[in-house]
Amino acid sequence: MSWSENIRKAALYLEHNMENTMNSVGISGLATYLPPYRTNLEDWCGWTDGSWEKLRDVVGHSFRMRGHHQNVYTMAANAVLRLIKQYNIDPRTVGFFAFGTESSTDNSAGAVIVKGIVDKGLKKLGLPALSRNCEVPEYKHACLGGVYALKGAARFLACDGAQSKAIVVAADIAEYERGSTGEPTQGAGAVAMLLEAKPKLLEIKLQKSGSSADYRGPDFRKPFVRFAQQNASTNTQLRDFPVFNGYYSTNCYIDAVLLALNNMFNKCGLDRAEYLKQLGAIFLHRPYARMPETGLAISYLFALALGKAEDHAELKEYCDAARVKFHDVIEEFNAARNLFDLVEQGKMNSPVFPKAMRTIRVLPRFESFKRIQEKMALGSELMKNVGNLYSAALPAWIAAGLEDAQQSGVDLTGQEILTLGYGSGDAAEAIPMQVVEGWQEHAKKIQFASAFEGAVDLSENQYIALHSGRQPVDLPMDTEGEFFISRIGKNSGGDFDEDGIEYYGFGASANTKSGEKSDKPQKNKDSFNQVTNEV
Repeated sequence: MSWSENIRKAALYLEHNMENTMNSVGISGLATYLPPYRTNLEDWCGWTDGSWEKLRDVVGHSFRMRGHHQNVYTMAANAVLRLIKQYNIDPRTVGFFAFGTESSTDNSAGAVIVKGIVDKGLKKLGLPALSRNCEVPEYKHACLGGVYALKGAARFLACDGAQSKAIVVAADIAEYERGSTGEPTQGAGAVAMLLEAKPKLLEIKLQKSGSSADYRGPDFRKPFVRFAQQNASTNTQLRDFPVFNGYYSTNCYIDAVLLALNNMFNKCGLDRAEYLKQLGAIFLHRPYARMPETGLAISYLFALALGKAEDHAELKEYCDAARVKFHDVIEEFNAARNLFDLVEQGKMNSPVFPKAMRTIRVLPRFESFKRIQEKMALGSELMKNVGNLYSAALPAWIAAGLEDAQQSGVDLTGQEILTLGYGSGDAAEAIPMQVVEGWQEHAKKIQFASAFEGAVDLSENQYIALHSGRQPVDLPMDTEGEFFISRIGKNSGGDFDEDGIEYYGFGASANTKSGEKSDKPQKNKDSFNQVTNEV
């Protein structure tokens, strides 16, 4: 028996024993919150002389922006409250409340802030607060924070939290400087997920998941020094523009995803290409529309390159069509790579997968690849209106995909889906999930499409104002049924200091408990010392 066969059998044995000892845990619900302010990218192209035809295909159709009264904590709390209401969750049963983000405004606390805001809303609605016996971790690793929080919650439920429920919320604000290549890939929003034993939507196959991590220097970073010369707006928000290098970041994304996939394949002894062909759906981290398309195409070539003879024959067909030497692609995938070395050598923009990237251009011609590509179709059109949600991008696509499948009658019961998360810096996670029996009933409660309701299309001046941290006087600031920043603490001196601490309110709606007073501010007025900023 060969060494590789022994390794494969050992992996299968380990998987079997882990499945017998690990509780079945996973996702039973999802809920999404998007702020109302929408930038239509076709309009944006008119303001900036951009190419709408190119942007529509590469990026998407629109993105959302947070209002002057909103931050990452209010958006996260809005998503969590929707989750609790949509799935009729008893807040007292939640033993793990995790927050994944890279947009925190507090360098000490995180998830507990969101918990406190949610509790305020629950009280207004006459509902019990979230359990005091609750863990409240915040996870940070660029766009992978939400996925790491998801894994942490699953591990909690599989171990000491077996009798509890877990809520994971991923929320972010993607902002880029005006005039930068990243400007059309902005966005803001949050996705909350309910996790429990015996899940009602997706069972998370942690024992099969694959990971990768490697330091990549200036891939995509947010050093504190960026804030040093900024003047905070009246709501104390600072512009969180990242340091990024687009070409290099694309190379990092591809390499990290391939390494995580390979780790998953090796752990499970899988036939790489056959596995991808049998999946019910595939969801990748989605900063903009083209990136997951590129990621899947490269991943499929990678699976073929490391596959059996018939896989090599299929790969050779693609290479011949692209006029690329088959063995050059094989060598490219098998080569040892250290992308940070390229930075230190001053070769950051050197191509890492030039032959493979050239080959993927011809893949849409082939029916064999189209069948793979169709596995990303669920929810993809609706996601073109979401924008970049960083840590919430992958959870949002999962929510959109499940809702799309339920509404269009696609039966995923018993099928495995593959989720691929990525965080710059960088790291990646390949996590298989299995769609459980009866998933359709809980998919009906996702209400992803309803998160788009009430959108307010921005004018150019309104967009510029919001991007600069100002709320235009002609832009509604309606907080009915939502959380908002009610005031910012100021240093009082003496024994009391609240300088910069954000306090939150909840705008009462028709569902508010009788007799409760609304925290809702008046429309078109800034609740931060009543300062109004005109464009």
